[in-house]
Amino acid sequence: MADDTPNSNQVAPAPIAKVLKCFSGSLIAGTIALLAYRLTSSIAATFAAKPVLSDNPAVVNMTAAVRTLVVGMVALGTGVFGLAALGLLLLGLQLLGQRLFGPTASQ
Repeated sequence: MADDTPNSNQVAPAPIAKVLKCFSGSLIAGTIALLAYRLTSSIAATFAAKPVLSDNPAVVNMTAAVRTLVVGMVALGTGVFGLAALGLLLLGLQLLGQRLFGPTASQ
């Protein structure tokens, strides 16, 4: 009995358009991550260059907290976009490898 259905363990190679979308998405996310990194460095340098001129400890503590929050949020965005760029790059490489070398049967 010959069965003409494809083997369910085989993965079809991805179209080249998906591979290009992965690489272009990685490029865009990497660019945003680089710009966010530069923004983080600029904000941190600006905050370091302008110390708080107050004798009130509450003002000093709140200023430190707000500055930490601002730098932390921008750094978090940098990390998210950086990891997204890395993930898309690796996914594109995986799809390209499947496209070039064919799917591997993992049994």
